Amino acid sequence: MFSLPDLFSVAGRTALVTGGATGIGRVCAEALLSAGARVLIASRKAEACEAVAKELSAIGPCEGFGGTVATEQGVTALAEEMRKRTDRLDILVNNAGVNWGAPFETFEWKGWDRVLSVNVTGLFSLTRDLMPLLVKSGSEDRPATIINIGSVMGTITQSESAYSYAASKSAVHHLTRILASEFAGRHVTVNAIAPGPFKTKMTAFTLGKEAGLAAALASVPMRRLGRPEDLAATILYLAGRGGAYTTGAIIPVDGGVSVYAPPPMLSETDP
Repeated sequence: MFSLPDLFSVAGRTALVTGGATGIGRVCAEALLSAGARVLIASRKAEACEAVAKELSAIGPCEGFGGTVATEQGVTALAEEMRKRTDRLDILVNNAGVNWGAPFETFEWKGWDRVLSVNVTGLFSLTRDLMPLLVKSGSEDRPATIINIGSVMGTITQSESAYSYAASKSAVHHLTRILASEFAGRHVTVNAIAPGPFKTKMTAFTLGKEAGLAAALASVPMRRLGRPEDLAATILYLAGRGGAYTTGAIIPVDGGVSVYAPPPMLSETDP
């Protein structure tokens, strides 16, 4: 027998959410706090992160501090700060990410270097450095959990002039499967969520405009943007007991964008 609330509970668990002060990261932090976890959030703007953590402490135990995955030194410092604050880590949400958009003809080298450093290299390096804490916490009945935030842009063949971002998210999806295979036997699950369009600081440049919003809605089969609860439920499934037997999954939370099909080529029509 099982208890329905227990399937999605993370009571007594400790989580780190990178980029947890805004957007999707904040949604993840709020969801985990609401379900009973102690949540640490890190972002490159320390003061802003600390202020958000203080606000979120109304929900549950939350700590915020400065941390970046944009550089090797930043990852080392972030991992060290985590080891100072806790001797166990049950949930790691790799959410920190950046974007870069430019026409193909003028897309710069630094647009690749910057995006892949944060979205792929930094994600991998932080996971590597924190894996001992995750392995220590995991068990057969309740594995530790890594949740990587990918994107529908890592699945569909459409760049929207964000070539490096789309490629980086595809890399995140593949890296998720690789690590899931490597650590399944050590009681650590590794999954990814691939969101479609959500209103965040990163998407405000287009979704904050009437024309951009209309175009986005037209591209989503369900004809709406993602809502915080769409992400929150998925996070709690993967981090809770209900997701303990799921690893290597790339879960689309995109309103059907990733499975949108063009009109049939060979459909019968009246002459």
